[in-house]
Amino acid sequence: MQSLLVKDYLNPHPVKFTPEMAIEEASELITKTNELGGPVIGKNSELVGFLSESDILAKMLETSYYSEHVSSVEQLMRTEVLSVKPYDSIVELAQMMLQAKPKVYPVVDDDGQLCGTICRNDVLRAIDSHIRSSFHVTTKTG
Repeated sequence: MQSLLVKDYLNPHPVKFTPEMAIEEASELITKTNELGGPVIGKNSELVGFLSESDILAKMLETSYYSEHVSSVEQLMRTEVLSVKPYDSIVELAQMMLQAKPKVYPVVDDDGQLCGTICRNDVLRAIDSHIRSSFHVTTKTG
């Protein structure tokens, strides 16, 4: 199972945000895509942060309660982001995900360029597919 790599199961077209994007626009993107969050990318497609649906929800609740102006993505995004590489092992990522870690990880290359995202469901699908194919091969030959 160590041969299962992130690059084979990542979402190459995740929801993405820019730092200057308004939270209302980010909220609309999240609700349309049903994703749990997404990377914030700079002008050169480099990862600069991450914005989750819970970050947006918290700000939207605060805004509605205090009747304040909603901020930009840059004001809400997390800048300390755990990311993975395309060549990382799915098994190692699954072990990381069992801890109290994010549900969605940006996937970046060695230059910090965004390749996509990978979530718990993608990891589960990879492991499930591997187990099913291993079981299928074993029962045919055995």
